[in-house]
Amino acid sequence: MAVPVVTVAQMREWEKSTWASGVSEKDVIERVGRVVAERLLEMTLPGDAILVLAGKGHNGDDARAAVPHLRERAVRGIEVTDPKRSLSLIEKELSTGPHWVVDGLFGIGLNRPLDEHWKALIEKVNSSGVRVLAIDVPSGLNADTGKPEGAAIRAEVTLTIGAPKRAMLDAAEFVGRLEVAHDVGLVPCPVQSELQWTIADDFKNVPPRRMVASHKGTYGHAVLFAGSVGYHGAAVLMAHGAQRAQPGLVTVYPRDTVYVPVAAQLQSAMVHPWTGDPVLPKTATAIGFGPGLAADDFPQRDKDFLCSLWQKSSLPVLADASALSWLVPGPTSGMAVRVMTPHPGEAARLLGSSSAEVQSDRVGALRELSQRFGDCFVVLKGHQTLVGRSSGPVFINSSGNPYLAQGGSGDVLAGFLTGLLAQPELQSDPLVAIRYAVFEHGAAADRLSQKCSNWTVEDLIIELGRKVLSL
Repeated sequence: MAVPVVTVAQMREWEKSTWASGVSEKDVIERVGRVVAERLLEMTLPGDAILVLAGKGHNGDDARAAVPHLRERAVRGIEVTDPKRSLSLIEKELSTGPHWVVDGLFGIGLNRPLDEHWKALIEKVNSSGVRVLAIDVPSGLNADTGKPEGAAIRAEVTLTIGAPKRAMLDAAEFVGRLEVAHDVGLVPCPVQSELQWTIADDFKNVPPRRMVASHKGTYGHAVLFAGSVGYHGAAVLMAHGAQRAQPGLVTVYPRDTVYVPVAAQLQSAMVHPWTGDPVLPKTATAIGFGPGLAADDFPQRDKDFLCSLWQKSSLPVLADASALSWLVPGPTSGMAVRVMTPHPGEAARLLGSSSAEVQSDRVGALRELSQRFGDCFVVLKGHQTLVGRSSGPVFINSSGNPYLAQGGSGDVLAGFLTGLLAQPELQSDPLVAIRYAVFEHGAAADRLSQKCSNWTVEDLIIELGRKVLSL
């Protein structure tokens, strides 16, 4: 199950419920230490140096608990109770160039301004250029407000305990990549939240296993409208993304002016030139449109055709990219699934606002878009992509990294998502299919970034959906 996003007060309530159940703080701290160590072992090699800074509270206890499990690493721990006294020692250790610093100085309870000595220590860590893993919250950051108390650690990774704290979602400058150690021995979370943090365990059975006695008709037919002059590559990327979802069939309709270059780059997908109002294949089970439909002379008739599909088709329909601005607000056909996938700039244009306004209230922007366009599902892309509708939970995606910020990655996602929605077995719970598409798109980027930093969208296509299967 997804993890609720909580406030500091709710986290304290959760901890009290755990201690009241008979679980000891010592046991939870030990489990947190193991999780922290496991994450560090994933990010380092034998012999790598790790500097552990442990304060006097439970945050420091978590850091100390990690040390015995950092096998085959060169670990140096410093107990930091007096920042003035510790500064020179920390400076000396930082000068040796450790691979990581573990920040266990302050936890979520910090709610007062730091004195000059603590600020000097934190700035020394930040200016060292050494990567930091912060435990629970970057030290100096107020977990209630998301603001630094004079200074705060700028972490590359924050491994928060139990659940994300609400204010940390708006503090990426300090939090870096937010990860959640959700299984540390706490009792089930007793609080509810509108915001839910997606975890890999949410998709243990997605996509479902395929029956032996099945055929391509069993898995649906994705129909894509994509590609125009100057943007034919988007159609190819969208088609490859759809194929990675493995529907039974994929058909692509590029504008007739780019039919040849699109068809020349696709083999198993069927490609038909888009002229007039195409007749959809009778076997079609989902429609996706938008990528690469950005030519200046794009015909109004074709825009109206796609809008008609959005409003009237009984099939799942996904709208992306330039085509989002062609949609007409209002209801759509019955209970048919509708999905839009805007980035903040596209969302701003649809709402008549600015990107800054969208980013300042991403949940509010998502809900307003859904309400305006027939209670559709909205995938609001960006850092910690959101998935949700006008009401109900909003899911925060936890995967992905800045290397997704390259042309074509959104086209691949639109295709992958359409390919999943085309499959009848996944149509029974479209929200899970949408969330899985977003999560796997980001997870594929994460797997690639563990190998190298200069991967391309073509590499993303190959990695997308890859799973090691046990036979």
